[in-house]
Amino acid sequence: MTVELDSIKAEVLRRNPGEAEFHQAVDEVFASLAPVLKKHAKFEAAAILERLCEPERQIIFRVPWVDDTGQVRINRGFRVEFNSALGPFKGGLRFHPSVNLGIVKFLGFEQIFKNALTGMPIGGGKGGSDFDPRGRSEGEVMRFCQSFMTELYRHLGEYTDVPAGDMGVGTREIGYLFGQYKRITNRYESGVLTGKGMGWGGSLVRPEATGFGTVLFANEMLATRNQSLDGQRVLVSGSGNVAMYAIEKAQALGATVLTCSDSSGYVVDERGIDTELLKQIKETERGRVSEYAERRGAVFVDSGSVWDVPATVALPCATQNELDEAAAKRLVESGVVAVAEGANMPTTRAAVSLFHEAGILFGPGKAANAGGVATSALEMQQNASRDAWTFDHTERRLEEIMVGIHERCAATAEEYGAPGNYVIGANIAGFLKVADAMLALGVI
Repeated sequence: MTVELDSIKAEVLRRNPGEAEFHQAVDEVFASLAPVLKKHAKFEAAAILERLCEPERQIIFRVPWVDDTGQVRINRGFRVEFNSALGPFKGGLRFHPSVNLGIVKFLGFEQIFKNALTGMPIGGGKGGSDFDPRGRSEGEVMRFCQSFMTELYRHLGEYTDVPAGDMGVGTREIGYLFGQYKRITNRYESGVLTGKGMGWGGSLVRPEATGFGTVLFANEMLATRNQSLDGQRVLVSGSGNVAMYAIEKAQALGATVLTCSDSSGYVVDERGIDTELLKQIKETERGRVSEYAERRGAVFVDSGSVWDVPATVALPCATQNELDEAAAKRLVESGVVAVAEGANMPTTRAAVSLFHEAGILFGPGKAANAGGVATSALEMQQNASRDAWTFDHTERRLEEIMVGIHERCAATAEEYGAPGNYVIGANIAGFLKVADAMLALGVI
């Protein structure tokens, strides 16, 4: 980094103490930007980086609700509206006990660049709560969502801020949130939330989009070396929405996906994961991957990680910092040729460096998993025009967008002297699009 970048980063860390994940996200982007600032002095003069690192708005609120026993519960809600230079704030809501302001800021900061890379007119934001929907009844989840939206609704709008789902927030939670928004505002604004059910304004392909997009990006990376996913042995972590559809798409392209996981452990299925059985257990029964192993006759391991299994492609689709340097070493030794992030920042900086040193293709989340938010923007388009597209049409649009993201990242990396480095390509391409828009809009 340059002296200027170091100074700006030090000030960001000082102003945001104790927010390790946010610091990590900032450091990862800043590490790519020295050649950009050298080439474009206008960004430094306009304090673009300082403004990018300071959210336009940070909302923290109390979420009181009553559980099934009549006990009053209190959770904390967040919405960080980070940057709207390109369009309304756009980013998911995460319901998980680990959620705090630093995690929401890291996710929102990543979202700025991810959304810019899609080429769609959407800004970056993120939100959520430390509420855990797992183990809660339908009534408890509904009452929590209604209380959460009772505060958040005043900050939302299809031209202001458009949340979607994330970890712990699926179609069920989006339904309860949208219902409360409609009740309070007396307006049926379909475009105020994405990830809706198909019967009430949702888009085909949206549930599949993040996982599908991650696999499409991985396939584009492999194509630069005259390879494809066909015949590859693939590791997938997680068993939620992203992992589920990454498994499905990878196997549709000829790969054998060997693993999936949750907080209880991981499954190794040498025949390839049975996606229909996995969906039944995780989505319908809300069960554990150990039940999949028992019913499928696969191996369940309650220690270690999926990265212990020999394979050629890795798709981390669970959570941040799940793939560390030690795991990266094991993957390199097992012959992995490509890694694409389905989750947000699941790979530590040390692990990323190791992959680059070993010549392994690495697709960062802000590029590889951008298909989800891109399809959310397509859902917004359909809502605005009171239209509904077919699955095939929407999937073609998703593929076009992912191919475009890959091309932008590859071309930008080449332009700035780092051919094949998708981290540098994604960071610089996303930054330039947002920074130029910020300059055009003035000091706001």
